[in-house]
Amino acid sequence: MNKAGRLIFAAALGLCPAAPALALDKISIVVFGAPSLGALLQPVIKSRALDKAHELDIDFQERTPDAYTAQFNSGEFQVGGSAALLTVGLADLRGVKVAYLFNLFDFWGALVTSRPDVKTLKDLEGKDIAAARGTTNYVMFDWLARQQGADLSKVAVINTATPGLIGYALADRAAGVQLWEPAYTSLMTKKPEMRAIDLQIARRWQAFSGSASLPYLGVAAHQAWIDKNPALARRLFAVYQAAAQWLAANPDEAAKIIAPKGSPDDQKAVADLLRANDRLGLNIRWASELRREIGFVYAAGKSTGFLPGDPAPSTIYEIK
Repeated sequence: MNKAGRLIFAAALGLCPAAPALALDKISIVVFGAPSLGALLQPVIKSRALDKAHELDIDFQERTPDAYTAQFNSGEFQVGGSAALLTVGLADLRGVKVAYLFNLFDFWGALVTSRPDVKTLKDLEGKDIAAARGTTNYVMFDWLARQQGADLSKVAVINTATPGLIGYALADRAAGVQLWEPAYTSLMTKKPEMRAIDLQIARRWQAFSGSASLPYLGVAAHQAWIDKNPALARRLFAVYQAAAQWLAANPDEAAKIIAPKGSPDDQKAVADLLRANDRLGLNIRWASELRREIGFVYAAGKSTGFLPGDPAPSTIYEIK
């Protein structure tokens, strides 16, 4: 029997060697740990093997926000998956050549209270709030407060790490607590009598920027990595896009992946959050599609003093 005949015979018996596994391109991405908006999509990506479906092997490395910023800005990690837009702009102004590749979530934040005498943001003046003061979410809260004429310099801010915010609210240790998703949903499940003060986000942002989109958190990378890996950037976008599409189509199953240790009530609350998307703000778009809006985010950050100047146009990735 010739070689061709032997191969046909072997195939019929199921003895042909399996085709070699496709080589996967490896990417190490630093991200925030759960519970965090910046930790929402990676369990979906890994559990559904969406990275492998796009010929990538993504190694998500969880860090606290401070460690994330230090290790991403230093270049220890070339790609960051919990990249707040204003911190990307600040890194550029400090001489770190990075770019915002694409947006994942638009901004949403809240100020919650259980105090009957706190009905507006101005009512906080002379009182105290708990907040993660170093976060972009707080910077945007500061900007929104100024739009309503509230002066946060007259508010005592108890600065705490993001995991501690829910504890402050549950214990009623401050007149208000500034937080965002998914912590807001978790808190309201545990203490539904809490009230959220209207920040007028959509109205104030529309008046300021003329847009309904407020880009906030996404994926960023060092320019050197981008220059070397333009094709990987496209595939990385496709991975996150696939995760968002699956999550939107399967909110109940996604909630169990995102909050595996949560109670049925916790998981239902997460599923409702995913289904509505009004507070989650999932909006995956290339940075270049949001160039105008990003410019207004930079302007807002500059007006509060968080940004000492104007970040370079190169911080907004232009897909090639």
